[in-house]
Amino acid sequence: MEATVQELNQRTAELIAAVERGGTVTVIRDGRHVATIRPPDFAGLCCERVGAVVPTEILDSMEEAADELAAREAELHRDDPTVGMAELLVDLFDAAPPESAVHRRL
Repeated sequence: MEATVQELNQRTAELIAAVERGGTVTVIRDGRHVATIRPPDFAGLCCERVGAVVPTEILDSMEEAADELAAREAELHRDDPTVGMAELLVDLFDAAPPESAVHRRL
């Protein structure tokens, strides 16, 4: 079933009822398919795998951007107090209240 955006606004309850019965509504705006309303697919929800083919150049750009962001964040905190790995581990696994190693040094 197809419906324009205007029809969707005017007949929402009717169209949703059709979807609840197992139908699908294709929403059209200016002659273009802009949305699809369909019943949820609960059967494949837990096990569905999603993948995408992404050009290497885009992945490289994203990695460079992440590195730049990390460098900027590190620069913002250059003079902040530091915590050693041993203190961090004690703080993570210690059952003590919030007055632990990291909190005392800060």
